[in-house]
Amino acid sequence: MMSKHREDRSALFRELRGVGADLEEQISARDRAGEFSHDAWKRYAELGVQGLLVPRGYGGGGCTPLEYAEVMEELGAACPDNGLLLALGAQILAVQQPVQEFGDDRQRAAYLPGLVSGRSIGAHAMSEPATGSDALALTTTARREGDAYVLDGHKRYVTNGPVADVFVVYATIDSALGFTGVTAFLVERHDAGVRVTPGEEKMGLRTASWGDVALEDCRIPASRRLGAEKQGAKVFARTMAWERALILAPWLGVIRREIDACVGFSRRRRQFGKHIGHFQSVSHRLVDMRMRWEMARLVTRRAAEELAGQGEGILPELCKLYTSEAAVETFRESQQIHGALGYTGGGRIERNLRDALGMTLSSGTSDMQRNIIAGQMGLTWPDREG
Repeated sequence: MMSKHREDRSALFRELRGVGADLEEQISARDRAGEFSHDAWKRYAELGVQGLLVPRGYGGGGCTPLEYAEVMEELGAACPDNGLLLALGAQILAVQQPVQEFGDDRQRAAYLPGLVSGRSIGAHAMSEPATGSDALALTTTARREGDAYVLDGHKRYVTNGPVADVFVVYATIDSALGFTGVTAFLVERHDAGVRVTPGEEKMGLRTASWGDVALEDCRIPASRRLGAEKQGAKVFARTMAWERALILAPWLGVIRREIDACVGFSRRRRQFGKHIGHFQSVSHRLVDMRMRWEMARLVTRRAAEELAGQGEGILPELCKLYTSEAAVETFRESQQIHGALGYTGGGRIERNLRDALGMTLSSGTSDMQRNIIAGQMGLTWPDREG
């Protein structure tokens, strides 16, 4: 199916717009209820969205990172459900990619076809109650017992957690080893000792379900270790490169759609005898919005190209930082242009602003991105006395 869409990309984009139009009718109610759309998830799977980056041998489309970014931008322009966009990215980038890159043939065959087809949903379980941004300071443990591992710990803020069938879980085989002891595992929802509970109500991105995953004497076969022992830090770093580079690719479409809406509103809305687009304060806001969108597209494409080349630069963090903050500024500016209309509860602008704020936290806060970028620029070094 995806080969057909790659030959006729416009056909795929039309179908994405059709799903988006159906979601538009329900989004306000589902946002208030915090309801994940299983139907839309399956419809996107039928269009090949979940399989964009997966090799054709496992039912995917075999797209490059740049092709993925282009399709996801159009998905964002068509889809009003930002929580669903986050949920898709969380599976594609933080579950499928590490399985594809670090899994063995049996693991790929066991998990990728189901995830691509929409029959199953994946979640990435790293954060813990006490770790926060210090992601690799884990308390979740994994001890080897013969041909199995026994996992104990508690994960929080797991996007897709309440609806997931499989989790990529990070645990340490020896807390004394620090981050070098971290190892990744594939844990299934039905495994004994797994307990999933819904998370607290969120400010935004409500249609992306999240929750806690408790592991109590959870015994899994050693064949479900993802990569080698002590390779978890590498798996996580590579996963974060993919996620930070591409998790906001749909938001390029969300931002573009909002700019178009603001231009249309500014050409219709009259104040003091003229359309508000004639006022310099409004037109300059729109120019700034367009400039930020263009810059976000450029850094996203550069980050995608770096991924394809197995690069290890700072572009993923720059992309995540710039695009997430550009999204927030876009909807702040849109709110100013629309006035009280943009502040109306349940409206498009206030919902998108709440959702955009959440994207500055997902995959590491803006402060953490700046810290990482500063370190890669050589601006952090060991303190020395004297």
